[in-house]
Amino acid sequence: MEYYAIIVGGGSGKRMQNVIAKQFLLLNNKPILMHTLTAFYNSPFKPELILVLHPDSHAQWQELCLTYNFDIPHLVIRGGEQRFHSVRNGLMAIKGEGIVAVHDGVRPLVSAKLITQTYEIAEREGNAIACVKPSDSIRKVKNGESKVLNREDIVLIQTPQTFEITQLRKAYQQHYKPKFTDDASIVEKAGFKINLIEGERSNLKITYPEDLELAHFLLKA
Repeated sequence: MEYYAIIVGGGSGKRMQNVIAKQFLLLNNKPILMHTLTAFYNSPFKPELILVLHPDSHAQWQELCLTYNFDIPHLVIRGGEQRFHSVRNGLMAIKGEGIVAVHDGVRPLVSAKLITQTYEIAEREGNAIACVKPSDSIRKVKNGESKVLNREDIVLIQTPQTFEITQLRKAYQQHYKPKFTDDASIVEKAGFKINLIEGERSNLKITYPEDLELAHFLLKA
């Protein structure tokens, strides 16, 4: 069985209030994206790494790899207009069959344990989607009014989202829709059952400045 990981690193620095794209911000003295790639490279399955970046970021990434002596093998692919198109571009770079994980480039604290679980379960069940239960109360807001929701019926979806490649390829034959917010939603629309597994609260997505501060703390801990 062959194993792959598509790391999606096409975000910007807008919500981080920074001119530097968030995946290139430093965490423990090296870019966030390098931590993410290292996590997959060091995991037991040692997947082939496919990094999807906006075309304008390729030269900057090459410079960062030289600056930080980052020599983990990986293939760099051009990102698309939306995340959907970026993942599809990464998927097109895989010629064979096997299992592929799709992971946010700005989730650098993903553990080897969680990566391993998603590959094992996807190989057995077809896919594995990491998620966590919300700890806060939840309300739905619509037309200026809000309604409480039962948080026991809600999960927060993370990555990795890991699939049999044939399943993901079939799903990505669909046309892009704005409601496709992650790979699981695309695969579900294609008619496949989604298998949720327990994620990790430390597997945070670095989106806001306070997320980066928390990631620094968790690494030191």
